[in-house]
Order: sequence, then C-alpha cells, then structure tokens
Amino acid sequence: MKVKIPKHKLTNEKLCVYNKPKKVYIPLISGNDENITILVNKGEYVYKGSIIGKRKGDFRIPIHSSVSGIVVDFEERTCFNGKKIKCIVIENDFKEKIEMRVSVKRNINKYSKEDFIDRLKECGIIGLGGAGFPTYVKYEANNIDTLIINAVECEPYITADYAIAKQKCEEILESIDAILEINKIKQAYIAIQKDNVELRKVFDSFIGTYLKINIKLVDNFYSVGWERTLVKKITGKDYDKVPSEVGVIVNNISTIYAIYEALKYNKPLIERFITFSGENIDDKRNVLVKIGTDAKEILKEFNLKEDSLIIAGGPMMGTKVDDLVISANLNCVLALNKNVEQPSICLKCGKCVEACPAKLSPVLIMNGKEKNLRKLHPEKCIGCGLCSYVCPAKLLVREKVKEAKNKVRGDK
Repeated sequence: MKVKIPKHKLTNEKLCVYNKPKKVYIPLISGNDENITILVNKGEYVYKGSIIGKRKGDFRIPIHSSVSGIVVDFEERTCFNGKKIKCIVIENDFKEKIEMRVSVKRNINKYSKEDFIDRLKECGIIGLGGAGFPTYVKYEANNIDTLIINAVECEPYITADYAIAKQKCEEILESIDAILEINKIKQAYIAIQKDNVELRKVFDSFIGTYLKINIKLVDNFYSVGWERTLVKKITGKDYDKVPSEVGVIVNNISTIYAIYEALKYNKPLIERFITFSGENIDDKRNVLVKIGTDAKEILKEFNLKEDSLIIAGGPMMGTKVDDLVISANLNCVLALNKNVEQPSICLKCGKCVEACPAKLSPVLIMNGKEKNLRKLHPEKCIGCGLCSYVCPAKLLVREKVKEAKNKVRGDK
C-alpha cells in the first residue's frame, strides 16, 4: 500500500549559519557505536578540527572538535536516538583556530582510490541520512557500477538536503563526478520525487556536461526514500543486506556535500545542515550547525514556544526528547504541539500490515510473546513509522516494534 502524507515543507530555502554556541557537547558515538577512545583530557586546549576521540570497533574513524577552546568537562547529554551519551564538553573561545592550514585541491578528480578512502576515513565522513554508517566502507567494494544519490527526502518537514541541493548544486555535481572517476563507477542517478519540479530544474540547468549523471524521477509516496526501495526502483535489483551486493552505493545529498568538502578542503565532519521546523517555532530555517551544539540554544533564537514537544528527526522516524545535542546523523529538529490523540485498543484491522514497506506484521510483533518474536523478524523494521501513522486506534506501533527489534538483537 502506497501512503501519501502531508509534507509541511519549508518555503524558505535560504541557508543560515549558527556558529556561536558558548559550549559544545561532542557526543562520543559513531553511528550507534558508543565504544569510543577519548584522546583529550580535562583542561586541554583543542583546535577546531582536532581529533578528540576515535571509534574502537571495526570501523575506526575519528571524532573531531567543532570549535577551538578548552575541554572543561565530560557529561552525558541526550542524542538523536533519545539515549544519554557521554560527551566531551568544550568551552568555545570563538577564535576558530585550526592546527594546520591545508591548501585547496583544485581538481578533486585526481585522487587515487586509496587516497580517496583515506581522506573520507580521516575526515570522519559518515552517512548523514540517519544510520551514520562510515562512508568509506561503502567505497572499499570493487564491484560497484552504480551510484544512487538520494535526493528524495520524503519525510514531512525535512528540507535540509533540498536546500543544499538548490544552493550548492554545482559543488554536488562536481563531487559526484569525482566519485565516479576515482572509483571507476559507470553511472550515477539522482533520485528526485516527481512533484519536486524545482529541484529537477536546478539539476537540469547544470547537469548537461556530466554525461554519466542522470536524473531519475520516483513516485510521490512515503517511504520511497528507503534505500532498498530506491535500488529496486532504479536498477530493478533486490539484495539481501547491503546494496553493494548488487553493485550499488547509495548516498544522500548531505553526505555527497560532506565528501566534496573533505576532498576539496580536507574538512572533517564538524558541522552539518539541519532543518529546524514545526508549528511551535516562528522562524523555520535550514541551519548550518556545529556538531555538539545544544539544540534548545538554537530553538530559543527562533522563538521556541513554551511547553513544546521536541522531536529529534522527522515526525515519522524521529524520537521525542527533553533535551538534545546536535550529532552528525541528525537531520531535523521539530518543535510541535503536545496535543496528541489518546490511543484506544487494537482493532485488528491489518492496516499496519498493508502499509509496512518491509513486509512485516507490526500488529503481530506488537502483541506477540517474546519467545515468538524471532519468527516475525522485527530486526527488518526500517523505523519508518507508517504503522503508527495509519493505525486508526492511534497506537504507538512503531515503538513496540522497535522494542521487539532491540530484544531480538540483544540490545539493552
């Protein structure tokens, strides 16, 4: 079942910058991995871009400071997933000092594949669409023939990728072209929803000289932006776990732009564009924000109303939070009214089953006993929230499926 939902998209396309946090709280988390080595001590001075932590696991990528200043503390703060995460607290000296000047790379197509992967690794580039998977890992595969750029952004309110694409289209195309040449990838497709006429016009006006880059229009339904759906729609191929099994890499617009800045300026992942929206703030914007900034500091600048419901992420896949610091894989902060409809009892109508893009049975997972959960495969849930959205009883189906997913995976 294809579901259309209200979009609530921003009409203000201007990108603005918030670069004056008094302190930043750099989360010691990479993707969902909290196994991080801390490389700084309290009282130590750090530069903007200094490596202050490093992931210990299989994908050892660094975490960088987004400001210059003094490490003043270590404390737990809430991140994108609603969990309290240990953070390095740095008092901003507002001097934006960097340790070493790096010359601009005029032609970013001239990297070897090895140097390309090293650059992504050193700059800590991760997927900026939500999961936070280390980007360099995708490009280590040698069988890739197709790059898909996800410009769909189908969840309500979120327009950060859209705004970047409109303002930085030439840089994004330059980045895609370099990725294709360096990695010897045959073709790229920029996936855009059919009703996003403006974004198609922007790319059409610059894409003429890039013969390997094509626009691919996809249907206007949620969640067409799911990676598996895009790969199927564009290539006709299915895969088991990851797109590289069928020779495909998927990156979203924000990730492509982060790759551009890493290749061009050796810029680590220390800031990102985020949509600040919702009916409970007056000034809705797409904002360039330093990683570790307190989200409420920015919301107050935009006249946050009292007694607001704060969501980390979009309304479908996001998490309700009381406080929040900006992390690399956060793409949206919403301030909504707290008026929510009260749930009733499950009607056994099956609408959640019809709507589920992963072909699960959310109602059975929600009501199932723990010993039977593995047979229902809650680990395949993509967290899109459609089950809760279509539920006439207003049950928090997604949350129940998420709990089941964590039980099956052995998470706490």
